[in-house]
Order: sequence, then structure tokens, then C-alpha cells
Amino acid sequence: MSIPTIVILIFIGLAAGLLSGIIGIGGGLIMIPLLIILLGLDQHTAQGTSLAVMLPPIGILAAMNYFKSGNLNWEYALIIASTFIVGGYFGSKIALQLSPQVLRKVFGVIMLVASLKMIFSK
Repeated sequence: MSIPTIVILIFIGLAAGLLSGIIGIGGGLIMIPLLIILLGLDQHTAQGTSLAVMLPPIGILAAMNYFKSGNLNWEYALIIASTFIVGGYFGSKIALQLSPQVLRKVFGVIMLVASLKMIFSK
């Protein structure tokens, strides 16, 4: 692996981590597009890499800070985490059956709809 690639990966990790800690995003909205744009990964590889990145550090330190300040609902988190495992399994099965071009378009539409909703809702 080259030094420029390592620097790009460090940048992606820091950007995703900072934004995850600040506004709760990182994997889908930051890592995946940057892996595609900056490193030329295809959609499947970018998504798989993003999921693998989130396994160990999925925000442990950030979640601890939110917990310490009283801003963490453990019951909600545990239910979502346990069902996230099931959803992730079936979602990955579906995604892997789509072509990278179709998957990229689906991903882009979902991001666009979510961003428009957030921008124009009260």
C-alpha cells in the first residue's frame, strides 16, 4: 500500500469519525462516497469496507461521551443494534445481487431524498 493511499485512508477515517461524533453520520454518508471518489473502489467494495470499519469502533468513545452527558437511550440502542444485525445480513445479500451501477444509483437516490427531507422539513 502506498503512502498516498494511507494518507487518504487516514483522512477518510478522521472525517468519518469527526462527523460521526458531531452529527451521528460516518459510514454511509462519508466513508462510502470518499472510498469511491478518492480511491476508486466500486460500490460493493466501498460498502463492505465501510461495514468492516464500523465493527470494532462503531462509536464507542463517542457513545461514552453521550452516555456521560445523559444523552443515550440504552433500551433503544440495544433493540436497534440487535435488529441492525439481521437487517445488515439481509441487506448485504440484496446489495450483492445488484450491479454496482444500480447499487450506486439506489444509494444516491436515498441520500438525495434524505438530504432534501432534512433541508426542507421544520
